[in-house]
Amino acid sequence: MTTLPEGFDARRFKALERSGFNRIATRYADGAPLRASLQAALLDAAALQAGERVLDLAAGPGLLARDALRQVQPDGWVVASDIAEGMLAEGCQRAGEEGLPALLAAACDAEHLAFADGGFDAALVGLGLFIFPDPARALAELHRVLRPGGRIALSVWGRRETVPLIARAQDCVARLLPAPKVARPSVFRLGEPAVLEALLQDAGFGAIRIEAHTLRCRFADADAYWQAFLDLAGGAAESLSRLPEATQTLLRREVAAELEAHRCDDEGTACEVEGEVLIATARR
Repeated sequence: MTTLPEGFDARRFKALERSGFNRIATRYADGAPLRASLQAALLDAAALQAGERVLDLAAGPGLLARDALRQVQPDGWVVASDIAEGMLAEGCQRAGEEGLPALLAAACDAEHLAFADGGFDAALVGLGLFIFPDPARALAELHRVLRPGGRIALSVWGRRETVPLIARAQDCVARLLPAPKVARPSVFRLGEPAVLEALLQDAGFGAIRIEAHTLRCRFADADAYWQAFLDLAGGAAESLSRLPEATQTLLRREVAAELEAHRCDDEGTACEVEGEVLIATARR
């Protein structure tokens, strides 16, 4: 289901997301190893070729974009695009440190892309489509900027019950805190393959293929899990950071109790939590 929550204000939501992701840019980038298997699976699905022109939408600090650039060099190029300019700045800095100064970046709204028609051979969207207020419009924009025959590869979280990696933290927040002042779309709203396929078809894409990938993340303890959640949470992290310390402490305790079912052994504090991700590919 792609329905937005009652009272949703897209402008306020986007402003909060931009602020939140700018706040966590460095930590988001530092957390890349946790998502390495998913990133590799999405790039494998994209099947990029040397010399191609690639758009990475909702690129954040350019995690996908930098690996994509390694695959299309020397004659190809990659544009990392995101609404949060601080994320892009973090990505460009890291690209330079990794010997990838050719990474391009453009801060813009995914629903209003500032690119010419047919300018890209391929587009990537890693764990981003569900956060756009109007994913159908974002897909229509991607369809527009891809050349005929161009390809898209994207990932979204699966159904809520298959993603304890996110749901455990969200459940704790929902139990202890009132509803957020700025309503948020569910990150699971595209988790049904049929819903995702219909969106892609309606945007004009064909040759659609959707496969499930299980992301397994191991954490040293519950605090490490909670911090990793905050490092991915964008606008939610911005709101949670403003809570009184006592409330934040209570949240951490609740999370620790919630993760007991995911403990790796009886004596240690480590835990492993899974999340199902849908990886979709399609052609313009």
